[in-house]
Amino acid sequence: MAQVLKCISPIDGSVFAEREVLSRDAAQAVADKARAAQVGWAARPLAERIELVLAGVAAVGAMNDEVVPELAHMMGRPIRYGGEFGGFEERATHMAKIAEDALADIAVGEDATFKRYIKRVPHGVVFVVAPWNYPYMTAINTVAPALIAGNTVVLKHATQTLLVGERMARAFHSAGVPEEVFQNVFLDHDTTSALIAGRAFDFVNFTGSVGGGQAMERAAAGTFTGLGLELGGKDPGYVMEDADLDAAVDTLIDGAMFNSGQCCCGIERIYVAESLFDSFVEKAVAIVKGYKLGNPLNPETTLGPMANVRFADEVRAQVSEALADGATAHIETFAEDDGGAYLSPQILTNVTHDMRVMRDESFGPVVGIMPVKDDDEAVALMNDSQFGLTASLWTRDLDRAAAVGDRIETGTVFMNRADYLDPGLCWTGCKDTGRGGGLSVIGYHNLTRPKSYHMKKVTS
Repeated sequence: MAQVLKCISPIDGSVFAEREVLSRDAAQAVADKARAAQVGWAARPLAERIELVLAGVAAVGAMNDEVVPELAHMMGRPIRYGGEFGGFEERATHMAKIAEDALADIAVGEDATFKRYIKRVPHGVVFVVAPWNYPYMTAINTVAPALIAGNTVVLKHATQTLLVGERMARAFHSAGVPEEVFQNVFLDHDTTSALIAGRAFDFVNFTGSVGGGQAMERAAAGTFTGLGLELGGKDPGYVMEDADLDAAVDTLIDGAMFNSGQCCCGIERIYVAESLFDSFVEKAVAIVKGYKLGNPLNPETTLGPMANVRFADEVRAQVSEALADGATAHIETFAEDDGGAYLSPQILTNVTHDMRVMRDESFGPVVGIMPVKDDDEAVALMNDSQFGLTASLWTRDLDRAAAVGDRIETGTVFMNRADYLDPGLCWTGCKDTGRGGGLSVIGYHNLTRPKSYHMKKVTS
């Protein structure tokens, strides 16, 4: 009997959707169709591929009234926030805008004897494994530029957001993208690993856990298949003594708590200059006490359930361990906290890096806040992590922020903002956060390979 994937809704624990996984042979057939279709797709004019991709994006947008409550059912994000289409469209549109320049030939030189240039050519079949926390935006980061660059795409979504890939594929097909060019699949882990190990794909982009990334690397070992990996994070914020305090509190606490803390670049630890520490904590606590935890289908809800009870259990464990080790909790348990997926937000002080809540990825609505005496101490603490995705610096001094940013082991340095992905910049990380880079011109470079031409002319 075929394995069935089940999306358990965090709203009430019911089965919201289920799909059978493909057999090994059926999954291979999908990859084979993608490979057969790729040459013809790449042969289409770039402008035509761009037009079809943008039409697919618009078709997803036309579904937004259905998408928003569907996301609430699948992963708990409150409907008041309106889904992900703004970022989804922004990223795809930017990548379409820069495609011609990013994919243009690199002229090396031409004279009477030689013409030399470098082309960027598609890898072939790109496999995208997308996460549940921002399932549309994380998928489009790779899907749009991969298709525009002339690759075909096979998309696999997390079980928690089982219907997203299906909906994306349907929208793109309705806009004219051939079915074999963009396919959605339901796969178990063994089949996924077997396809990668069997060289069914030419490039794999995975967003998820460190363990998942390690599994991808093991499957690809010896195949020379390219990998793009965005894995865990423990992103810090640093508030310097000259910061705009109100703006820093508002942005960093929103970055820590939005989407119930389930953000790739969410803020998980905050370091505050000693002179501002007490005021920062007081303002942060006031904001969090004003949240309304509840059913995400209720327009009044500002904080929905975590996507799965086991995710909430991990956050509770980290908080409990920290309190046992001397941390101070500033938020009383909300009445709506059911001990399951509905989890109270929490702010902790008197924390140290000996506590898991300041070391391990929490991926939930909890943040630890520590005072620091100067930039050196802040940098040392920010770098005291196995992860490196983003860091958020708060100061009025651009040069100081740049100098501090140069010392941080991270993929992106923010100044006076946080928890945002600019498609003009490379989305990348270091250490256990992974490797590779999406979006920007570098995103195109990672989804293509260089091909050199050294052409000697016949002159007689």
